[in-house]
Amino acid sequence: MDKIEKKRQKEQYVVEEMIRLYCRKNHAEYEKKTGQMCSTCQELSEYAKARSRHCPFMKEKTFCANCKVHCYKPEKREKIRKVMRFSGPRMLLYHPVLAIWHLVCSRREKNKK
Repeated sequence: MDKIEKKRQKEQYVVEEMIRLYCRKNHAEYEKKTGQMCSTCQELSEYAKARSRHCPFMKEKTFCANCKVHCYKPEKREKIRKVMRFSGPRMLLYHPVLAIWHLVCSRREKNKK
């Protein structure tokens, strides 16, 4: 597996965990025993993965928020923003290593610009 594919999988994992956290805290349909998200959140997760799989900028960018081109449809973009606003601060409690990694990578990206 090459470096870009590892990066893509890590990004997909982080986004899925953020959506899962959002679903767990906001939707009654979340299945606690299995970790199964509600259909709306599952659909958003699959959409985010599909966008990531087809991203031509994966080599240069760190996260979608830092990308010059936003490939999400407006309605999906608003949904993912809502998820990120909710889950971002809470990731420190539920996934501290991922949260710190995300912060470090984001800062590094901003310092490049």
